[in-house]
Amino acid sequence: MRIGPYQIHAIETGRFALDGGAMFGVVPKNLWNKTNPADDENRITLAARCLLLVHDNGRKVLIDNGFGHKFNEKFSKIYRTDHQHSSLERSLKAVGVKPSDITDAILTHLHFDHAGGSTCKDENGSLSPTFEKATYYVRKEHLEYAHEATEKDRASFLSDDFMPLVERGVLEVLETEAFGLPGIEFFIANGHSPYQQLPIISDGKTTLFFCGDLIPTTTHIGIPYVMAYDNEPLRTIQEKKRLLTTAFDEQWILFFEHDPNTAAAYVRRDERGFRLGEAVSL
Repeated sequence: MRIGPYQIHAIETGRFALDGGAMFGVVPKNLWNKTNPADDENRITLAARCLLLVHDNGRKVLIDNGFGHKFNEKFSKIYRTDHQHSSLERSLKAVGVKPSDITDAILTHLHFDHAGGSTCKDENGSLSPTFEKATYYVRKEHLEYAHEATEKDRASFLSDDFMPLVERGVLEVLETEAFGLPGIEFFIANGHSPYQQLPIISDGKTTLFFCGDLIPTTTHIGIPYVMAYDNEPLRTIQEKKRLLTTAFDEQWILFFEHDPNTAAAYVRRDERGFRLGEAVSL
């Protein structure tokens, strides 16, 4: 797909699993299990999907980067991590890109399943930026929050994912909804985690919205489907209503970071509310 000066690629970085009840909050299992079947530990399969924008001028912008490879056996077992399905490196290679080619790494937020691939370990166990020539970007207020996260979500922030970026001076903090490249701006969502920055890529004719953890899967298009992981679920509901209304009215394409089956689709609306529309190939 092409939007303005960008060639768009969905980048699969792996699969993992989270508790289905936590992913769907107050919605009963007999509803969400129809489309998201749980394993014997009540976990559902999720994608860790990123978005690559290749600009005509050679800039290569990666939005989020999955959970990476730094985790230990205990972590892998808890989250059922799977790189046999895909990996960041293999998926980039499939479109002719190496990690060292990435010039800009946008982080929607700093939870491990979105920013874990930001850093990597060498043979001595030392941490360094995965994208050695890139500038990384995160919302200023979100970085401040990550340092002082609450007991509810502290476990989702792993300092090894972002502190090496701070120490190397390659993490730039953003304070506006604008970005330094044309056709990219941000929708700031606060219900899931404070100051999650969700990219909107548009050329005035075609618009793609990177859903992040505002609408992590196609099932979450339904307004009541809100994660128990969210800090402010009622705020998430209001943000979803606002975003989905615009997406329907203006025919935006939604890009789903965690849906294991659908990378992108339109949204439709009927008498019951918002629903998954036609899938879009990237």
